[in-house]
Amino acid sequence: MTKLVTIYGGSGFVGRYIARRMAQAGWRVRVAVRRPNEAMHVKPYGVVGQVEPVFCNIRDDASVRAVLKGADAVINCVGTFDRKGRNSFQAIQNEGAVRIARLAAEEGVAQLVQISAIGADLESDSAYARSKAQGEAGVIEYFPNAVILRPSVIFGAEDQFFNRFAGMTRFGPILPVVGAETKFRPVYVDDVAQAAVLGAMGKAEPGIYELGGPEVATFRELMQQMLTVIRRRRLIVNIPFGIASVMGGVMDFIQTATLGLVSAQITSDQVKSLRVDNVVAPGARGFADLGITPVAVEAVLPDYLWRFRPAGQYEAIKESAKNLRAH
Repeated sequence: MTKLVTIYGGSGFVGRYIARRMAQAGWRVRVAVRRPNEAMHVKPYGVVGQVEPVFCNIRDDASVRAVLKGADAVINCVGTFDRKGRNSFQAIQNEGAVRIARLAAEEGVAQLVQISAIGADLESDSAYARSKAQGEAGVIEYFPNAVILRPSVIFGAEDQFFNRFAGMTRFGPILPVVGAETKFRPVYVDDVAQAAVLGAMGKAEPGIYELGGPEVATFRELMQQMLTVIRRRRLIVNIPFGIASVMGGVMDFIQTATLGLVSAQITSDQVKSLRVDNVVAPGARGFADLGITPVAVEAVLPDYLWRFRPAGQYEAIKESAKNLRAH
């Protein structure tokens, strides 16, 4: 009998990599999303009918229950950066995560994997980090043998980290960042997917795993690495936390006043998050405990950031031409 996994948020950045790996492992994959018509890109991950986008709103019990019926495993990848509104931190990352765990337990699902984040902490200044921790606590309460994955900042072809800052380099000689000395341990999206698949298949011990790549680097160092890959010279300017907090407050107000039509470049909550290093805690279980060797940033960045080079895909041709002239 072919096994079935329901992946909440399975068409998103992390979810699509998990869906692809589960399909390759021979599972039927139910991709639960708010807009199934925008998730058709997941269907070719398997044979005809193997991967199916289905409608689900994780704020609703009946909707969540309907898509997990008959599932052998459930993976929750849904997250948000919306502080307020119907899809707020609390509604999605706390109440939504707990709802999935409660209903999965009621329906007799064997395995549950929750994608959380490094920095999840009930005592954090950041509402985002608190909601992640509240979600974790609720998941463990209803589903004690859940596998909870806490990745550091995730990179990959569709990321909103390196892609975003590489895009900003097109607009001038300065690249502003908040928290230039804050440390990260960037993790490749497919490594996170691999860990989630092990959890869904019952091949990982229950509990919390903190997932970080092989190297720790400051925000400034990561931006320098990105600039080297895209062959651009920019002055990386650190915005002090005090000024950034004011900017974040103004952006929050504009976003609220325009009912979300204007998206904030930085929020006050993100500024609070950036005050704390985003690295694996000493003694935490991680990739090594799952038998996974994580991929380094430099091995992947050139594969997808080449389009931000001054001449795009032709940059390498220009460089080799310069070398020929030099000889």
